Amino acid sequence: MKVAVLGASGRAGSEITKELAARGHAVVAIARKPEAIPVASGVAPVAGDASNADALADLIKGVDVVVSALHFDVPAQTLLTALKIADVPRLLVTGGAASLEVAPGVRLIDTPDFPQEWKAFAQGGIDFLDALRLETDIDWTFFSPAALLEEGPRLGHYRTGTDQLIVDEKGESRISFADYAIAMVDELEAHDHPRARFTAAY
Repeated sequence: MKVAVLGASGRAGSEITKELAARGHAVVAIARKPEAIPVASGVAPVAGDASNADALADLIKGVDVVVSALHFDVPAQTLLTALKIADVPRLLVTGGAASLEVAPGVRLIDTPDFPQEWKAFAQGGIDFLDALRLETDIDWTFFSPAALLEEGPRLGHYRTGTDQLIVDEKGESRISFADYAIAMVDELEAHDHPRARFTAAY
């Protein structure tokens, strides 16, 4: 597939870019600082700012799918508009864990231990997912990671779920950036969660 990665120089975006290239996909890697994009066969670094829908549409024209690893300062509507202008049918989004449930009707963001300083950013992810859920034309998938997305080894395995936070036997919810990238590219190839959210953790 030909895949555009937005935010390809960031921590998650760079791992997703490398994973896509390793599997033989052609990657249009878009970032404000293209010099920071991983160098790999099949990766074409492109300087771009995703905040303008028309400009972004020009950059993604001709790809099969867009993977967004952007922060939530770019609204969902901007990305969806760009995809529609460019006639790209599918969007995968690196989301947040805050809206995952830790108990029926109780989201991670609602728990007493959720850090106050993270709430504004986390709410951005929740608003983004809410906007996607109203979308009927673009085939979207929102990938909520484990609560802790961390540096660590590439283990090559993970567990998946939908709306509930996945925890291990210690009660921890975690995954490495490398395995997060594997889960994202697995979803891109398998297409198991069309117009839905999913999560992955160890």
